Amino acid sequence: MTRLSVNINKFATLRNARGNNLPDIVKAAKDCERFGAEGITVHPRPDERHIRYEDVLMLKEVVNTEFNIEGFPDHRFMDLVLQVTLVPDSKNQLTSNHGWDTLSNASFLSEKIIALQSSGIRVSLFIDPVAPFIEGAGKVGTDRIEFYTGPYAAAFPINKEKAISDYVIAAKFATSLGLGINAGHDLNLSNLRYFNQQVTDLMEVSIGHAIICDAIYLGLENTIQLYLRALNT
Repeated sequence: MTRLSVNINKFATLRNARGNNLPDIVKAAKDCERFGAEGITVHPRPDERHIRYEDVLMLKEVVNTEFNIEGFPDHRFMDLVLQVTLVPDSKNQLTSNHGWDTLSNASFLSEKIIALQSSGIRVSLFIDPVAPFIEGAGKVGTDRIEFYTGPYAAAFPINKEKAISDYVIAAKFATSLGLGINAGHDLNLSNLRYFNQQVTDLMEVSIGHAIICDAIYLGLENTIQLYLRALNT
């Protein structure tokens, strides 16, 4: 069964817009878990425009489900983590828009993965559905990959069969290499069920922006339940 991890960055974006503690990030994480989320994801960025590094330290103390920290593995990030998804972010990147080139970054990634795994941390690499990069991910020793699903979401309304085809092939290849498979970026109530049905051995999805958008109209508890239903029907 595919697990739902809720990315709570957008709660922090809203809080930071007013400079106070509304919404309370710790309460938001605990409520998401209470409403059925099977994990909490955050993605701190160097400018701390949404999740702050101090938020991560507080959340580590209260999250009872899987706590996944996404980001570029600089020194501040490496000091934070429990379970990670490494993302090839540039310093001022608005949002993640591509996966790792695991071939040209092999030495860098291998060094970071060894350091993380030696501390008992499970590692996933954010990656495009490209066979050489998936093979490279296996060679640098990651435990899982997380498919960047932005292209799938963009193409889904036009031709869902074509949109999913690269991911189906890539997932089978990743499984043959012994890699676990996660997915995230622009997944929503329209495209999530089909992705989950077609991509075999999908272990976890990380969704934030769409959940918050839907929650404005549907309420947070109801929205999380709808996403869980999409993953289990």
